Amino acid sequence: MTVRHMKIFLQVYQTQNITRAAELLHMTQPAVTRAIQEIENYYGVCLFERMNRRLFITELGKQFYAQALHIVDAFDRMETGLRNWDTFGILRIGASITLGNNLLPDLVNQFQMNHSNMKIKATIANGSDLQRALLVNQLDLALIEGGVWEEELLTEVFDEDRLVLILPPGHKLLSQDKIILNDLLTYPFLLREKDSNGRAFLDNIFALRGISLQPMWESASTQAIVKAVSFGLGISFLPEQLIRRDLANGIICTHDVADVDLTRKHYLVWHKNKYLTNAMADFISLCKS
Repeated sequence: MTVRHMKIFLQVYQTQNITRAAELLHMTQPAVTRAIQEIENYYGVCLFERMNRRLFITELGKQFYAQALHIVDAFDRMETGLRNWDTFGILRIGASITLGNNLLPDLVNQFQMNHSNMKIKATIANGSDLQRALLVNQLDLALIEGGVWEEELLTEVFDEDRLVLILPPGHKLLSQDKIILNDLLTYPFLLREKDSNGRAFLDNIFALRGISLQPMWESASTQAIVKAVSFGLGISFLPEQLIRRDLANGIICTHDVADVDLTRKHYLVWHKNKYLTNAMADFISLCKS
């Protein structure tokens, strides 16, 4: 039983497919199958059930995965230290779309001024995808706005922003002195996709008032939403920092909503069992500064 066996198991677990795991590991399918069988024979357990040419993880397999993931991570950290990874290694950073557009480029630029030999591998995705990547050790650290719900992840607030209501120029709501959430319910909503943190934040705000949002549009593209709103197809809520130029250019307009606080926190996120290297600690400090 070796670390190599565990790495093979982790890849099979994550892909749920022997053939795909073999491709990613640059191994033959029989070699991957043999490695899984060797683990099962060594411990006298069943990690996967094979039915109709498909793999199904057992409860023992899930327990083994949790342990193997962190054993492999610990082994990788040992090798990292031996190779002076903090000087010449790779830091894998994820960011949700708002933070990836507005903060991450500047942060990476500042970080590499003092870590010129470090490589930054960046991933821009929605909050759900980033949390999944942290759980399976595909990212070292992520910057996520709005909220984190996975119990295995640690969070630290480093900034905040707010969502704003956006309307097309000339919309009748712009003439009202005061707008409340209920004033918006007769208009079609154009919102971010379900797995985005911004959408989850809005869904929660409306749910607390007994309202279930049923948007007419769902999009991963902020600009698609801005353009649709500008054509009068509906209304939306988007991060203020993403739409400042569009507001300044008069493409869209905004109005305060009196009965709700749309401020949300930005979080630095990492796995609770992740070893914080000096490089990670430096990047965290940079974000907080």
